[in-house]
Amino acid sequence: MSLHFNCERTTRRDCLKLGLSALIGGGLVDALRLRGLAASSTVQAKSVILIWMDGGPSHYETFDPKPAAPGEIRGKFDPIATQVPGISFSHHMKRLGLIADKIAVVRSIRHDQGNHGAGNHYMMTGAPPRIPVGCGAFVSFHPSLGSATAQEIGAKGGLPPYFSIPSMTRSGGPNFLGARYAPFVVPDNPSSKDFRVRDVSPPLGLEIERVEDRKGLRAKVDRFRRITEKAAGDPSMALDEYYEQGYDLMSSPEAQKAFDIHSEPDKVRDAYGRTPFGQRALLARRLVEAGVPFITLNEGGWDHHEGLFDAFDKRMPAFEGSIAALIEDLDARGMLATTLVIALGEFGRTPKINDKGGRDHWANAMSVMFAGGGTPGGQVIGATDARGYAAVERILSPENFASTVYAKLGIDPGKILHAPNGRPVHLVSDPTPIRELMG
Repeated sequence: MSLHFNCERTTRRDCLKLGLSALIGGGLVDALRLRGLAASSTVQAKSVILIWMDGGPSHYETFDPKPAAPGEIRGKFDPIATQVPGISFSHHMKRLGLIADKIAVVRSIRHDQGNHGAGNHYMMTGAPPRIPVGCGAFVSFHPSLGSATAQEIGAKGGLPPYFSIPSMTRSGGPNFLGARYAPFVVPDNPSSKDFRVRDVSPPLGLEIERVEDRKGLRAKVDRFRRITEKAAGDPSMALDEYYEQGYDLMSSPEAQKAFDIHSEPDKVRDAYGRTPFGQRALLARRLVEAGVPFITLNEGGWDHHEGLFDAFDKRMPAFEGSIAALIEDLDARGMLATTLVIALGEFGRTPKINDKGGRDHWANAMSVMFAGGGTPGGQVIGATDARGYAAVERILSPENFASTVYAKLGIDPGKILHAPNGRPVHLVSDPTPIRELMG
């Protein structure tokens, strides 16, 4: 399995280890209307597949090319026309360009958290960090989108409500919601011939009946420990919940079916691409079919301080092809209407190409892709200036982004949560979704 690093030399394996530990640009009438929409129970999406491009992908080399800018800003890639007249993407976004009528791109989200730890937290939770956060930090001051969805919507068919594949993002946890709303992590590589998910299949040679026997024995041995720990509020109770969850997965026909990726026709697997990411995208579609409401595909390696163009040449054609295949497959199966697919990272990249052929961190501008879940396609929302320095038209925030995701799922982004100490906490401080994405 390949490992992708960010500028702090943090790998996805490290993430797995540590992870276990006012409307702007619209009028008053629009603001009131959207706040009412956010608080309604209208459901546009039943599931979300969030493709997290950890490190911060360049907006120039994805969805916001600047062909008229000077060479040191424009870069090496020419824009390409998409299926929608007047909308251009960068050179490598070819397959997504062919289905641009199914896609909406927001070019004008901006914030003030220009390092990985803080930017990740802001976009993953819709809440800015309460204290300064270092670039390599793993922080959780607020429940993540996935964890809040897990609490609000819950599990179906014996499957956990929130998956993160192949690892948890650094701010993808539940915070005060508790361990039961943490993501179920699938570190295994679904592109391998012997792919199987631990805790879904019994250990080789162990029939489910024997697992049942062991479960009963464990229940007897642990009865007293559970009672005393529950009374004391011992956090190790979370481990007992994980054990129960693992057993439920092993005994669930829905779980067995969802993870049987080898049952997919070769034609379908080939369309997604026989890469780890391509097969994870296919697995995400299967989890949506099984009723899972939130899946994060955590894909690192987008922190291109050097060698950006060579890196895009090698990786982006297959990567964006897998995203396009996912959208097309969901559409062909009649699932795109109720499945929201999102692709983003924690921020964009600097306008000027540095002396190492890369771009550095830049939170003044970024692009986010949306498809499905009631999202009107064939549109670009907002704009950056002529050189891509900053969002200047229809300026939006991470709060608007998070509120859009919640509103589409039928979750009120203005809901008040309560921390264990009784402190009231807004799910999102500005519960205003992006009106153009709401249909």
